[in-house]
Amino acid sequence: MSMGTSNTLGQQINQAAFWSAAVALATGVVSVFLPLDAPGGYEATASDRVAWLSANSGAFILGWINQIIAMVSLSGVLAGLAWQIAGTHPLRAILAATLVAISMVAFFIPKFIAVWTIPMLAGAIATGSGASEMAQALLPILNVSAPFSLFTSFDYLGFWLYSLFALLVARPLMQSSVSSKITGAVLGVFGLLYNGVVIAILAGTIEGAEVAIYVGAASLILVFVLVGSLFLFKGAVASTD
Repeated sequence: MSMGTSNTLGQQINQAAFWSAAVALATGVVSVFLPLDAPGGYEATASDRVAWLSANSGAFILGWINQIIAMVSLSGVLAGLAWQIAGTHPLRAILAATLVAISMVAFFIPKFIAVWTIPMLAGAIATGSGASEMAQALLPILNVSAPFSLFTSFDYLGFWLYSLFALLVARPLMQSSVSSKITGAVLGVFGLLYNGVVIAILAGTIEGAEVAIYVGAASLILVFVLVGSLFLFKGAVASTD
């Protein structure tokens, strides 16, 4: 690969990562206004959830489509960060990019289920169709708030893979520009904190009803990663112009 081709590729990756960060931040704002579950979340009963889903399926689907866009754009940012260390730490960059790719699969499965399957299950139960008995058995398994459901297990797996990515790239990023150092430091905090939460959950220190609170708090650190990466990628694009 020639130097010109390499610079062009690097510029395109940095530009794509920059806009991915902007989109991810925008979807975060949008998510404040779109519901992801029935009121009460973890405490909502099956009948309350079915009634709410039947009346609000459109908003529910839009909320989870927004989450798909957020996940894809955030993964694009992380892939861009892996590219930043490829020149000095190629093996770490490959492993980090692989973790991002696997995390996208883990995230996409439950989010597609939320858009496609859950509204159909609620509709089948509400109308009392021939498939309602099966739907009644499946809907609790796909509860979007219970930390032990199949749905949330995939989501938490995706964030755990993100945290492993963070631990891989944090130190190499801290060896570059100021914005890169800040982004790397915040990623390191996220990686350590999220794995600490996972260990606490497995040890039984965090109760089931509190899992979403701790996981959500740890994941919010990624917002600061996005802000830092905007400056990082903007600088990287400018350096290749």
